[in-house]
Amino acid sequence: MPVLAILSAVFVVGFEQLVQWKYGATGFIGLLLLTVGLKAKNPTISSVGAVVLAMVLAGPAL
Repeated sequence: MPVLAILSAVFVVGFEQLVQWKYGATGFIGLLLLTVGLKAKNPTISSVGAVVLAMVLAGPAL
C-alpha cells in the first residue's frame, strides 16, 4: 500500500509541475484552488479554481 501512495504523490507533483510549466503561475493557482476546494468540500473555492483554469485555457481564444 505505501508504494501506491508514493506513486500517487509522484504523479500529483509531476502533474502540478507540468501545469505550472505550460500555463504559468496562474494555472498553478487555479489547480491549487480547485484541489483545495474539492478536498475541503467547499464549492466556492473549487468553483473559483475551475473558473481560473477555464480562463487560462481559453485565454488565447478570447
